[in-house]
Amino acid sequence: MGNVLITGAGTGLGKALAHRYAEEGHQVFLAGRTEKNLLIAQNEIKNKGGRSEVLICDVTEPASITEALRQIDQIDVLINNAGIGLFGSLQELAVEDVEDTLNTNIKGTILMTQSAYPKLKESKGRVLNIISTAGLRGKNHESVYCASKFAVRGFTESLHKEWENEEISATAVYMGGMNTPFWNETDHVDNPDRLKGPEGVAEQIFQEDDGREAIYIDK
Repeated sequence: MGNVLITGAGTGLGKALAHRYAEEGHQVFLAGRTEKNLLIAQNEIKNKGGRSEVLICDVTEPASITEALRQIDQIDVLINNAGIGLFGSLQELAVEDVEDTLNTNIKGTILMTQSAYPKLKESKGRVLNIISTAGLRGKNHESVYCASKFAVRGFTESLHKEWENEEISATAVYMGGMNTPFWNETDHVDNPDRLKGPEGVAEQIFQEDDGREAIYIDK
């Protein structure tokens, strides 16, 4: 079994993915900014007999990424899951929120992939970029969020070209909204309970994680 590094692993889909990969014997590295959530996820995994380590990491800060990766000898799978949402009409959006969204969703994904590349190349590993359907089509009151996800889609599709002669792969993962803490700070979705849970999404991602160019999660 290999080493799996997951960003934004303390809650939601990242946490569900960590559980799923750990169940199959992988060593899971839980990366994120909120230590409390990461430790909870780690304890849950260890209580089920899995192996996991916590890495405090801000994907928008190169030095933080460098320090996190210094603690991992080998990376077989990198899952760029860390992301934040920004919802509302364009005129309502604060500059700071726009910057945070673009820095986390775009810059964070690019920097983490760039920094992890040497270890991924050595292991002939895989990168999975969690994009969502916001990277496939524009949506009402999601202009900046969609812009960030379209950028990650373009980044991933470019990696397909750049790495086509290398033994390393990049997969774009597209799914709709899920019932996770992602919606706690917004009323953009009036009833998250009606959305699919992250566990089912994590299961499909795990089953289709074979180096293919894209994974589409059914509604």
